[in-house]
Amino acid sequence: MPTSPFYLDNLAEFLHNELTADRYSDAERGGIYYPSKRPIRRIGLALEPFPKLADWISETQIDALWLHRPWQLDLANLPSDIGILTHHLPFDETLTMGYNPRMAKEMGAVGELVPLGYKQDIIGPGKTLPQRPIGMLMEITPREFDQCLTAIKNLFGGYDRAEAGHGSGAWQPDSCRIAVVGAMTDALVREAASKGATMYITGTYRKPGQQAIDATGSAFIAVGHRRSEVWGLRTLADLLREQYSVECIIHEPTILSKL
Repeated sequence: MPTSPFYLDNLAEFLHNELTADRYSDAERGGIYYPSKRPIRRIGLALEPFPKLADWISETQIDALWLHRPWQLDLANLPSDIGILTHHLPFDETLTMGYNPRMAKEMGAVGELVPLGYKQDIIGPGKTLPQRPIGMLMEITPREFDQCLTAIKNLFGGYDRAEAGHGSGAWQPDSCRIAVVGAMTDALVREAASKGATMYITGTYRKPGQQAIDATGSAFIAVGHRRSEVWGLRTLADLLREQYSVECIIHEPTILSKL
């Protein structure tokens, strides 16, 4: 764990490796958005620019800023020497819903994780980047569906929608296999069910996946994309603290709880 000063280039290299950004095209990899040579003692993390961001930077005295979505960032209002990093898709696929060993551990996974579904970028004729799993299958200790809901609420602060399932595909007190997936499509829901999962956990509820849920009888929980992003933001802060013993200051958005 480094104790000497570190800089934006060091931080960018660490996150490039941690988020396995080489699996993405140049346009999706993220990295340094605005360079800086300023030594880093405090890092600010936010999902996107927000009102009075400049005031927040001044109040918190951060040396670098990480953003998930920098699209509306106005650099003219920020200190000229602050470094800015951004990661969009690598963050979503590594630290929110998807193949996420850290999340699996928090959910109480036992045994090995099994990848579910894949994405792969094509960067030219006959040239492809490494495959990226969309989700994971895992085992947990058997429990009632209501206990699963309570665990999800404790982990993410709530959820948007949930169904216990029906018939032979429903979640039972002795069920133990779940799928955690970064999308809710007909094909992915059916693939998860075909591989023994009786609960499908995702971020955003999508109507196209409901027909497969109804057909398979699977239980499902839609946590909400924003909640999964906030979980990822907190986890990212933990990773940076572990690596650099740096102070991380998180700006968390307000989430209107449904359940």
